[in-house]
Amino acid sequence: MYVEEEESDMAQMGRPRTFDRDEAVQQAMHLFWEHGYDSTSVSLLKANIGGGITAPSFYAAFGSKEGLFREVVDRYVATHGKVNASLWDESLPPREAIELSLRRSAKMQTERSHPKGCLLVLSATACSPEHEHVQKLLAKQRAHTRDGILKRVQEAVSAIELPVDTEVRAYAASLYGFLLGLSVMARDGVPGAVLDAAVTETMLGWDNRAAASEV
Repeated sequence: MYVEEEESDMAQMGRPRTFDRDEAVQQAMHLFWEHGYDSTSVSLLKANIGGGITAPSFYAAFGSKEGLFREVVDRYVATHGKVNASLWDESLPPREAIELSLRRSAKMQTERSHPKGCLLVLSATACSPEHEHVQKLLAKQRAHTRDGILKRVQEAVSAIELPVDTEVRAYAASLYGFLLGLSVMARDGVPGAVLDAAVTETMLGWDNRAAASEV
């Protein structure tokens, strides 16, 4: 009887630890978001996701640290990244689409339920040379948002909501630069209310431009 119990215990110990994959990706997202890609080691991930998993289980589930990070980026874009969805909502006029994107970004990036700032901006601002492709992955995601802002500014100029002589790329770049800056300010602890007020000031610049087109 004793031998059977001992063999049963050993069998339990030898089995890979089961974990909730969905929850594990969520936990990994917060780690990459907080510490960045390079500083989030496999050891840190193993110790903190799914209640702690073994190396074989980790590699069987995700293939590699980069494989997990790619899942994290997809998760982030499909959840927190939706704050920029207004940029592609054709039912919204250009100004409203951009303002909503900025305000929702400021709110999301200062929430207490996750690390501050934007994962797509902060998780790989500085990577070792061998991880350059990780930076390119994030740059591609950020470019999607930049293109969305450019598209809406171009629409506003075409509809003469902004002056026809507006330097479209330059003005879109200034709005996108403000959006990126929100991430750094949020990580530095600037309150959400202050960032929201900054959005108001930024959109006042749009209104001043629009007023010039009406003269």
